Amino acid sequence: MANLRFQVVEEAFKKKPLEIDSPKERPSDFFGKYVFSRDKMFKYLPRDIYMKMVDVIDNGARLDRSIADAVAKGIKQWADENGVTHYTHWFQPLTEGTAEKHDAFIEHDGKGGLLEEFSGKLLVQQEPDASSFPNGGIRNTFEARGYSAWDPTSPVFIIDDTLCIPTIFISYTGEALDYKAPLLRALRAVNNAATEVCHYFYPDVKKVTCNLGWEQEYFLVDEGLYSARPDLMLTGRTLMGHDSAKNQQMDDHYFGIIPDRVQAFMKDLEVQALELSIPVKTRHNEVAPNQFELAPIYEETNLAIDHNMLLMSLMKRVARKHGFRVLLHEKPFAGINGSGKHNNWSLSTDTGILLHGPGKTQEDTLRFVVFIVETLMAVYRHNGLLKASIMSASNAHRLGANEAPPAIISSFLGKQLSELLEHIEKSDKKDLFTLAGKQGMKLDIPEIPELLIDNTDRNRTSPFAFTGNRFEFRAVGSEANCASAMIALNSAVAEALNDFKARVDKLIAQGEDKASAIIDVIREDIKTCKPIHFDGNGYSDEWVKEATARGLDVEKSCPLIFDNYLSPESIRMFESLNVMNAKELAARNEVKWETYTKKIQIEARVMGDLSMNHIIPIATQYQSQLAKNVLNMYEIFSTDEAEKLTARNKGIIKEIAERTQAIETGVEELVNARKIANKIESEREKAIAYHDTVAPKMEEIRYEIDKLELIVSDECWTLPKYRELLFIR
Repeated sequence: MANLRFQVVEEAFKKKPLEIDSPKERPSDFFGKYVFSRDKMFKYLPRDIYMKMVDVIDNGARLDRSIADAVAKGIKQWADENGVTHYTHWFQPLTEGTAEKHDAFIEHDGKGGLLEEFSGKLLVQQEPDASSFPNGGIRNTFEARGYSAWDPTSPVFIIDDTLCIPTIFISYTGEALDYKAPLLRALRAVNNAATEVCHYFYPDVKKVTCNLGWEQEYFLVDEGLYSARPDLMLTGRTLMGHDSAKNQQMDDHYFGIIPDRVQAFMKDLEVQALELSIPVKTRHNEVAPNQFELAPIYEETNLAIDHNMLLMSLMKRVARKHGFRVLLHEKPFAGINGSGKHNNWSLSTDTGILLHGPGKTQEDTLRFVVFIVETLMAVYRHNGLLKASIMSASNAHRLGANEAPPAIISSFLGKQLSELLEHIEKSDKKDLFTLAGKQGMKLDIPEIPELLIDNTDRNRTSPFAFTGNRFEFRAVGSEANCASAMIALNSAVAEALNDFKARVDKLIAQGEDKASAIIDVIREDIKTCKPIHFDGNGYSDEWVKEATARGLDVEKSCPLIFDNYLSPESIRMFESLNVMNAKELAARNEVKWETYTKKIQIEARVMGDLSMNHIIPIATQYQSQLAKNVLNMYEIFSTDEAEKLTARNKGIIKEIAERTQAIETGVEELVNARKIANKIESEREKAIAYHDTVAPKMEEIRYEIDKLELIVSDECWTLPKYRELLFIR
């Protein structure tokens, strides 16, 4: 019987691109087709209701529940016109995915029939079961109640026949069980803090918005080959597989011609994304074979995160339609680039971008320096927390390898900005700053060219690099919810800005001029946060030693990195900003440790199954073929001749025996390590045990399997190899 692997490879090569009809309209004509956006609000809502909704969305006004019925009526009319029959509260539990429960627009009419309705009560709040989602002990299994509550700042949208309403998800007792609730609090905190600091420079500023531009990297694999790899199906990554002779060494895939099948997928995906108001703009081949990237135009952070979560779900659906599977795991293949989701972060007011290079006035220059330095202060004070916010069992495989940033948080600034901060730090204040009467202040700060946006090279080993008018948080993983990193970063920046303002106000109260007080505090902070500033090679061993000496977090163990959430500094920060309390933080860490354990546990079980039921039978079958060949050679040739002719096969037979024995022993040790770890009651200690004793056993087993792949006959090997997974078109 022919090897099934050969059949699926052959079928993959024969596949043709799915024909996709190009929309006749321009993208701007169908953008937001299935989103209840502002123009649709204006059309379907009464004028006074529309104005109240705009006030809620733009100014953070409290939602008046008395208008909910009118809003629901307008949404229902729009939904009916689009063939919608169901609605759902769409939320983001602590699973890195989204959740939804669909209900039909039907109620009893009291006369033995049904009527279709959608009330404000149903729009604003629902009661999904909270016990089956990760909650870290906040909810007992027998206490199922939880609430989802409408987030009016993120517009409702339609998927197929269902109206999706973005919501937060909280427990019966009010604790957040999702990412959106603390994210909204963190965004409010940074808005309040940044607006107050802005008033030093621009008294008319009313609001500061956090902007996010994510870059989504992903792999595509042919669906048939995916189905022939149980490890890909169950864990999202290949637990075994030797390097392909050719992978990304030639750099020929990066920005190369997009394959026809992939182009058809991208085209289909983009149209559907644009119809849902996801402003996708960029697409290209990434560095690794079969790796690609999609990026949108910048958006307000809450909306950007909703769009990213929606896009990841959409990608999976569209890919299957085209005969692909999307791999969002950060490291699905060993030895080549993993996938990240760079988070380009910035702050802007209703008048401009706060991190944009200096403008025409001295006040603009000082404003720029203040927000750069206080962002660095935030990253310095909470570098361990920021690392914890992006860490996971899957992202741990990616960090520090193949162009991914290392697991030490530092910030790259570039030559010009570094020299500017050094000048401010080292110059005497009397030489640096003078008052010029009615003209205001005069700063002896070297002029920064408008080309600042282009002359900061993006250091690929920097997890947090300044790139002109934004910081690029490069360590975020491809399958992660961006909210985790954005909650930590915006909270840290809000704290830094609050602290900055308190110290400046104290100096002003003591009689110091405002500009002089700002300079004093900024000079102090430049010196304080210097340890986080690093423009060198983050991969070097020297950097690890230097980072340790600087007091930065250099821990590599994922479960131990999560401890940063429960440090006194983190708890104090989150509680002071009303983002999360100690109970919520403890619960989330329980979820993180439990999730880490379960991921490694599943991988270990899959590894054991494939080793015993696939790899060893394949290897011993080939071993038997070689043994039969050796015996036949002795029957045909003289003993001396047969000794020479069978030497190679005997060596392979022996190597197979040794390696299969090592695999069997490794699997037995792996099972025992899991059994011991599973008896540990503490989720933290259990996760540590899985990291220290279970995961290393898997790497040992993989080494033996990958060596077997090189010596076992290709026609016997049943699992698709890297050269097939990575180069199918």
